[in-house]
Amino acid sequence: MSIATYIKEIGRGKEGARSLSREQSHDLMSQVLDGRVSDLELGAFALAMRIKGESIDELSGFLRAVHERSLQISASTPVVILPSYNGARKLPNLTALLALLLAQNDIPVLVHGPSRDPSRVTTASVFHDLGLPTALDAADMSNAWARREPVFIATENLCPSLARLLDVRWVIGLRNSGHTVAKLLAPTTEGQAFRVVNHTHPEYGEALTSFLQREHAHAMLLRGTEGEPVADPRRLPKLDVFLQGQLRPDLSVVAQEGVLTELPVLPRNIDAATTAVYIQSVISGEKPAPGPLARQTECIAEAWRALTGERMRERSA
Repeated sequence: MSIATYIKEIGRGKEGARSLSREQSHDLMSQVLDGRVSDLELGAFALAMRIKGESIDELSGFLRAVHERSLQISASTPVVILPSYNGARKLPNLTALLALLLAQNDIPVLVHGPSRDPSRVTTASVFHDLGLPTALDAADMSNAWARREPVFIATENLCPSLARLLDVRWVIGLRNSGHTVAKLLAPTTEGQAFRVVNHTHPEYGEALTSFLQREHAHAMLLRGTEGEPVADPRRLPKLDVFLQGQLRPDLSVVAQEGVLTELPVLPRNIDAATTAVYIQSVISGEKPAPGPLARQTECIAEAWRALTGERMRERSA
């Protein structure tokens, strides 16, 4: 079945384009992920959505299609999900450090993202240089969590069809809706994921807030560092915590204001090996964790404990 009807709606330019319903969006993304569209249609879809931007209904429909084709993970306690799809360009990629700090709090952590990016330092490469586990299936994840280790899974193993959609970037030179959906992907049993969702522009923050509220999600929303789900090590951003889609001011953190009086000592080089050595020095206690990352860890841990407590009360009721 052609997706030309959908492209006609979303491809009328920024002002003239119309958004699709949740059902239409699910059908569109299902056809894309299943390879039932031509290369020309795929490119048209990617460019049209890039210009228009995704509505809340479209995000919901796209994400449902991706979840249906993803590896399903069953967990006894909520899992913190760190989607890592941008990598480092100017600052060290410290997503693995956040994952390790959370694991030290006995929190199961799943990081997912691409296994390679020719232009940036990926979390996959930092995990490799730290000797941290990379999962191929759900059993590998459970084994890592039993050892109190965070675990990384490449998108091509988590959802191969999504990985193929992400790779369209290398053909047309632009990211597409797959990247937005990937940062929301939480392939656990319902209610067992606490997502750390990041944005780079304020308008995306507003849209993601609406999405998390409507989806009754458990999540932290922040302006990430170079598109990674980790606080800027130099200045703490606002950390909004949602449980059941409700913003929780008691668990959230306000942004750091004013002039910075102290900067963390970060490695000068951002390659994976240097970053891994720095992270290991923090985990071993040789160096302090950057203040914003330590505060983000505390915030997620508090939210995770609150969520876990709610789950236990529900089971005993």
